[in-house]
Order: sequence, then structure tokens, then C-alpha cells
Amino acid sequence: MVIDFHTHAFHDRIAEWVIESLMESSKDECKPCSDGTVGGLLKNMDEFGVDISVVQPIVVNPKNTEVQNKWVKEITNDRILSFGSLHPETDDYKRDIDLICSLGLPGIKFHPEFQKFFIDDPKMLKMYDYAFSKGLMILFHAGYDPSFPPPIHSTPKQFAQIAKEMQGGVMITAHLGGQSQWDDVEKYLVGTDVYFDTAMGMEYYPHEQFVRIVENHGADKILFGSDSPWTRVDEEIETLNSLPLTQEQKDLILYKNAKRLLKI
Repeated sequence: MVIDFHTHAFHDRIAEWVIESLMESSKDECKPCSDGTVGGLLKNMDEFGVDISVVQPIVVNPKNTEVQNKWVKEITNDRILSFGSLHPETDDYKRDIDLICSLGLPGIKFHPEFQKFFIDDPKMLKMYDYAFSKGLMILFHAGYDPSFPPPIHSTPKQFAQIAKEMQGGVMITAHLGGQSQWDDVEKYLVGTDVYFDTAMGMEYYPHEQFVRIVENHGADKILFGSDSPWTRVDEEIETLNSLPLTQEQKDLILYKNAKRLLKI
């Protein structure tokens, strides 16, 4: 079984524009393997052997929060699940989090680059605390993003401090704890209660370092993710299966941890 914990899909009306915009802003570092629609995601899932995908939406305009969260609820089915999202500049974060809860979405996605905030901003800690109190998970983009210049708005050191201050709640940092910051991941995050996903991914981080992080952090806190449509899921799975990890470690990463967190 394979559960892809980190994917993206966009409404048919805007998918082509979103894909083209992200390719341009990343100077073609991001190259899609689908058209970015829900149909494209399902097609790739069938082709690449993925049982369940979890969509991670990003609200880039506070005015669109309700519409976007209701849309991702509409696309959920037995094969596609979705987190919700809210914007740091919301005028009522409790209202938005309560909406996400009422829709039955299991968590919240934040992207500090697209949403232009530092993850350790004190006002954000209030949002995290309220979300955790409602039983929601939080998944963060972590580290470098090719579409945005420095400074990086999320670092392993910041995540470690947030986890210490929150003292509870499921916090997931994408891109193995921080894209292109894996030395600091080992320094500050390995051994904490923070989860990592593997999104975008296997072609970037040194495989020896990945194995070391899995061994030292615990395979029970690593979630398989592709960042689809920006990487090919089959290639990510093939690389993971080629690494010197036990089958139990691979199964935990590929689906068992996700099943436990998603309660499926």
C-alpha cells in the first residue's frame, strides 16, 4: 500500500494558470508530471500505484478561505483526502479553524513562503495552539522554495522551538524537515516529536543522510510524500525501496504512519 501524504491539485478553471505560474517563478526548477487537476492526480495515482493521496491546499488570499476549504472537501472520496488551509492574515482564525473542523478535514497546511510569514511569529503560535486544541494536525512547507528568494521563512531551529513551546499536537514538516537544510534538521529536529514528510524529495537530499535521519529520528515519524505534480511518485517509491532500510521501516514510511495519523 502507498499513501502519498503531500500532493497538490487545483480547480479545473485555474490549474493550467497555476502550473504555468509556478514553472515561471521557479525558473523551471519545478516541472510538472500532470496537469495539476484532480483528474490528473487520479490518473497518476492509477499509473504509479498510489492508493490514497492527501491534498495540501494553500490559501493565498484570506477572502478565499471558505470557498477553498469547501472545495477541497468536495473533492474528497475514498482515494483522495485533503487538509484545510487558512491565511495568516485572517481576521478570525478561530472561525476559520472551526470551519475546517466542521468540514471534517484532518489538518491544516501552511506555506510560509507563499503566505509570507515567519513560522515563529507570536501571532502564529496562537493559531497553532488553537488548531492543536481542536485535534487538527499541521503540515508546514519547510525550508527553501525555488519560487522565492531569501530569507527562508521556516528553519529547523524555528520548528524545534515551536514544538517545544506547543508541547503537543501533530506537527509535520515537509521536505524532510527543511528543503536544503538537512544538516540543521539533524542538529535541531532529529529526535524530537516532529514528523517529517519526504516530499520533493529523493532527488535532492543525499541518500546516506536520509537513511541516517530515518534511523536516528525513527521511521515511525516519517511520512511518504511526493509533492505531486512536481515529482513522479513512481520514481520516489523506487528510490525509497532501493535504500538500505528494513521492510518494516519502508512500510511505516509508505503507509502505516499515514493510516495511523489519518485514522483510516
